[in-house]
Amino acid sequence: MKVCIGLSGGVDSSVAALLLKQQGYDVFALFMQNWHDASTTLHGDCEWEEDRFVAEMVARRIGIPFYFVDLSKEYRQRVVDYMFDEYSRGRTPNPDVLCNREIKFDAFLKCAESLGAEMVATGHYCRKEPVLDADGRPVCGPDGSPLYKLLAGSDPNKDQSYFLCQLSQEQLSKALFPIGDLLKPRVREIAREADLQSADKKDSQGICFVGKVDLPTFLQQVITPREGDVVEVYDAYYQDNAHYREICTILDSILRDDSPLSHAKMITDYISEDKAAAPSSGLCPFSLEKMSALTDEELFCLSEPVTYDISFQTETYRSGKKHIKKTRYKENPYGKIVGRHDGAQFYTIGQRKGLNIGGHKDSVFVISTDQQKNIIFVGEGHTHKGLSRSCLRVAPSEIHWVRPDLEMRAGDIRRYSVRIRYRQPLQKATVLCRDNGLFVVFDEPQRGVTAGQFAALYCNDELIASGVIEV
Repeated sequence: MKVCIGLSGGVDSSVAALLLKQQGYDVFALFMQNWHDASTTLHGDCEWEEDRFVAEMVARRIGIPFYFVDLSKEYRQRVVDYMFDEYSRGRTPNPDVLCNREIKFDAFLKCAESLGAEMVATGHYCRKEPVLDADGRPVCGPDGSPLYKLLAGSDPNKDQSYFLCQLSQEQLSKALFPIGDLLKPRVREIAREADLQSADKKDSQGICFVGKVDLPTFLQQVITPREGDVVEVYDAYYQDNAHYREICTILDSILRDDSPLSHAKMITDYISEDKAAAPSSGLCPFSLEKMSALTDEELFCLSEPVTYDISFQTETYRSGKKHIKKTRYKENPYGKIVGRHDGAQFYTIGQRKGLNIGGHKDSVFVISTDQQKNIIFVGEGHTHKGLSRSCLRVAPSEIHWVRPDLEMRAGDIRRYSVRIRYRQPLQKATVLCRDNGLFVVFDEPQRGVTAGQFAALYCNDELIASGVIEV
């Protein structure tokens, strides 16, 4: 079988190519260039040129043909322009997911097929298996083609299945993941044993194929900076906010009758991917029967983030010995203007870097952005109420079933594990399917639920479906 390996110059794809060659496949390497503008990267140099050089040396070492293709036009149109559009709307896209769906397993795949490839291989840490029935026979879809499972990589620290959450069955059928069963240290070891030039090359960082960038600078190619206020939100706001109180009431109403909790948990224990809270008992705190009885209006209320309507009035006062007249903002129990920013579009929920706000004991995080008023709302500390949410929604048009045979219908309710960003530990949740989308109700409140990101649904280690978070 003729297989094209997407050779990036990194150690993962290099070892994938080596393993394919050792397994007897007719392998050739294809390096794709997706970005030209080095001025947008922090290093300011053409990283792709070095990557291509290393990739070509690896191909020569392994003894496989090497080809080059420029897909920068497709990448700009289908990934970067999408990024600009999403950020301009106040959403936070995931370009790596789009790159895999639109470039690696579409434009790149077609190029590989034009060169005679029957399959395309990558260095992703994930696995693929055929779907089998109880008797061990392959299960086929409506078109008669075999169905495949997309499984997490064996290395829990490097699992990249999340980045492939938008692949179709057709794309999966033509994909190979040679290193999915390996741990990263073993991959490095294999590369060194084979004396591959990429053996000690650092893993790539930043935006897929663009590199590490200063995001505001990168986005300013299209989005014009616009100075605005940074508003800190105080706890008192939530005590008096009708939407937040209603969310609390609805969550309390669906607690299990035997729950030891008198009120639903509203604040996450999560700090970071490296400092995750202790795993929950696995017992859902909510009653599935009560959740099924929720109206669409109640689910929308749960899934919509709290908005911030805080206004500030000015007052004049006299200062100093000369009693010079000055103007200041009156104190507001709900919040305070604590800084300025260059454009609400450049910030995302949960962000703490780049705010330049001092005078706080704990870290300050972005909890919301208002694009129309060009205001960033922030909160102090990991336990700020604005950082946590218990529900999200995926619009009907944005739901993608990697396993179409498991598609939910309106009225269905299922338990899944869910991931809303790469490297986040899987979170237990209940998924309700309604005519107006999928509603994901988490067992534990989640930090940094962000519109534009992808929510991926897992059953054990299989990725079943995904969708863009609507709100």
